[in-house]
Amino acid sequence: MAGSNASARGPAGPRPDGPGPAERAESPYEVLKNAILHGELGPGQPLVEASLAAWCNVSRTPVREALMRLEQDGLVGRTDRGLVVRERSQEEIIDLYETRMILEATAGRVAAERRTDHDIRTLRRYLNRGEDAGAADPRAMVAANQQFHRAVWRASHNESLLDLLERLNLHLARYPETTLQYPGRWAQAWKQHAELIDAIAARDGERAYEVALRHFQEARDIRLALFDEDLTD
Repeated sequence: MAGSNASARGPAGPRPDGPGPAERAESPYEVLKNAILHGELGPGQPLVEASLAAWCNVSRTPVREALMRLEQDGLVGRTDRGLVVRERSQEEIIDLYETRMILEATAGRVAAERRTDHDIRTLRRYLNRGEDAGAADPRAMVAANQQFHRAVWRASHNESLLDLLERLNLHLARYPETTLQYPGRWAQAWKQHAELIDAIAARDGERAYEVALRHFQEARDIRLALFDEDLTD
């Protein structure tokens, strides 16, 4: 499991390479959040205030506050051993995607009702950017995909919906493997993006909802398949 060698990374073990947070002018919250999202602090790793404070070059109080925020974010959990980086599981993937499917589909439907001409131009620009990225460049692929979906969120002109999706995206960032590199997924995803734009442009809310729902159902199934492959490696 991913947490089995977690103690070899992060402040509980050897200090990661690079400058400390004081030198980077980052808050302990940002430092620890990024360490979790980038795998420096692995799933299941204990989070000891004193060790983290020494690593961050700060007192224990800001670290304690940072851990409280991370717990609220869902990145940290409490166990009988104290605070640890939350483990990743199939159940969590299912829960996250069940929520994401509904929120993304709702964003598509609301965008169809509220979108402006500028929103449509923005969506088409990001669609073209994704086509230009190509499947050979995973980073460009992921960036283009995120830009496209955030443009859909913004086209909904619903700040509370956008806030919920941003918070959900933080949880999904703990699963960094992209589904877009799964065989055939890139071409299929971009075809669905084009379908979603057409539905939003036509102000067809039900069609936009259906396309977005199907898009993320397929993403969930691929994410579960990737998780199973990781367990068997």
